[in-house]
Amino acid sequence: MTLETLSSGIDTVWVVLSAAMILLMEGGFALLEAGFVRYKNSVNIIMKVFADITIGTLLFYAVGFGLMYGSDAGGFAGVTGFFLNGDLSHIDVPVSLETFWLFQAAFTIAVISIVSGAVAERINFRAYLLYIILMTAIIYPIGGHWAWGGGWLSKLGMQDFAGSAVIHALGGFSALAAAIIIGPRKGKYTPHGVSAIALPSNLPLASVGAFLLWFGWFGFNAGSTLSATDARIGHIALVTMLSAASGGAVTLLYTLFRFKRSDAPSVINGSLAGLVGITAGCAFVGDVAAIFIGAVSGLLMMAATNWLDRRQIDDPVGAFPVHAASGMWGTIAVGLFATDGGLFMGGGWRLLGVQALGLAALVIWGFVMTWLGLKLIGKMVPVRSTEEEEELGLDISYHGVMAAHQAHEFLDGEEHIRAFQRDPSDRIR
Repeated sequence: MTLETLSSGIDTVWVVLSAAMILLMEGGFALLEAGFVRYKNSVNIIMKVFADITIGTLLFYAVGFGLMYGSDAGGFAGVTGFFLNGDLSHIDVPVSLETFWLFQAAFTIAVISIVSGAVAERINFRAYLLYIILMTAIIYPIGGHWAWGGGWLSKLGMQDFAGSAVIHALGGFSALAAAIIIGPRKGKYTPHGVSAIALPSNLPLASVGAFLLWFGWFGFNAGSTLSATDARIGHIALVTMLSAASGGAVTLLYTLFRFKRSDAPSVINGSLAGLVGITAGCAFVGDVAAIFIGAVSGLLMMAATNWLDRRQIDDPVGAFPVHAASGMWGTIAVGLFATDGGLFMGGGWRLLGVQALGLAALVIWGFVMTWLGLKLIGKMVPVRSTEEEEELGLDISYHGVMAAHQAHEFLDGEEHIRAFQRDPSDRIR
């Protein structure tokens, strides 16, 4: 075995494990969203995540990867690589094409899961399946090509190491468009604009989901090196941790001193906002800058949450505040704090201008394409569930089952207890 072969093998193991960590984040999305929504919609959340993984993976294999990483056509999209066939010799990575595809597929699944949370509890399941096709086969791959696949933004020099703009801002603005089109949940806002829907069903469950996402984010960011021997891995992991901690700490302290209580949903989303904010610059900024980026991400998340409520835009899990607001800031922060080219690091205005241009292009693309796509889908199937389906719960309405139920043997057990209380000698066997 040569040194080159050994290095290639180690890199392959590193990237596959990183991809597996990112896929585990889908468990985090599922638990986080299920904990934030009402109990009667928990199974629907799980089924949407499984649809993301199954349908999204197949579509990215068939179409999306080619549009994203195929041979460039005019800076807009790739034209080779569908079904992993055709000329892909221009892809220069230290791992095999199959390994690289797996890693990118995991990213794709994360994008569609961002939108899932914003439309929770009221989207028609069939309409959501059609939207998965649109996002994983067209919207995300073309936007990704612009910045990562050799498209016009990458040629300008946009820096987005692991996707604050390409994944989170694009996905967050897609989520915003979807939430606006579908409208708020029944009873969410009174005529006076006050929320009348119950609190999240299970915050411990949501917190476990957040911890899984936090864990997977090390694969998200550090895995983007695509090499186990990359000297930046330790630094990337460090700033990822610092930014997440900073985002959570600032929301904890802010809510404690502002409202005299530490608000659990805010702290959960504040930590996630810190993770989103550092994703673009994790390989480019220093430790102190990462702490600042995380803190600002947490505060922007809270400001965006209030902005949505003032406009009566219903986002049950905070997809837009966490991913779009923090993703935008993280992208711009690279232009400010990057050690090579950042404005505050003596690099001038060019990188900041490119970051702003790229960010604007990606969020407009995600918002407009989702808006038009859902309008088109609405001509085929209803985009929103009916009032009866929403009232009953999407678990029963679309999947015919609840998250948990009392099985027959438990009912027998209850009858046994009642019989024993009437007459200890009268026991139901």
